[in-house]
Amino acid sequence: MIELKEIIKEYQVNGIDTVMALRGINLYVRSGELVVLKGASGSGKSTILSLIAALSKPTSGEVIVNGDRISKLPDNFASDFRRHSIGFVFQKYNLIPTLSVKENIILPLVPMNLETRDIEDKLSRVLKMFHIEHKENQLVKNLSGGEQQRVAIARANINNPQIILADEPTANLDEKLSLHFIDILKELKAEGKTIVVATHDPLFFGLNIVDREIEIYQGSIV
Repeated sequence: MIELKEIIKEYQVNGIDTVMALRGINLYVRSGELVVLKGASGSGKSTILSLIAALSKPTSGEVIVNGDRISKLPDNFASDFRRHSIGFVFQKYNLIPTLSVKENIILPLVPMNLETRDIEDKLSRVLKMFHIEHKENQLVKNLSGGEQQRVAIARANINNPQIILADEPTANLDEKLSLHFIDILKELKAEGKTIVVATHDPLFFGLNIVDREIEIYQGSIV
């Protein structure tokens, strides 16, 4: 489902210094796997997720998702790829606080010009799946952290993507809410989703639903 070949990723800092975020990464994820990328902040975990989602491009190497080489996609094609193939749960959720739960969740559908009934069907499915039907019309800024996370996960699943990427998804949650998120991952895995989680939260380590744990250290796989 996902393959990274000899990936090098460099960033320019202040237009002068070059930082190497990834150093020749080779990585594969099979369809239906739940893979945890673990390592300290700054190790390169989030960079790997951004490459899989075509949010950034490698300096060299290839990213292949479901047989398609996405590493050099023009921006408009990359956006289309994400919309149909990737559900991304961001660390800080990236919700719009002044919009309602419903409005936040359906945002990825806006460019698709769907019929109203199709949008309502997709919305209803994820509201029920993540138990937030009763919050549909509330403003996101009035929700608890756990509720905001469920909205973010619902938005990531609105197009029923095959791949779910989660970047430090429990960083802002207490242990109870973190365990609830893990329960949600179990449900998504049972549906056959391919899931990659970047985290340094020990709650994820040794879980029976995790197929593989891959440690990243200073841009390399340990």
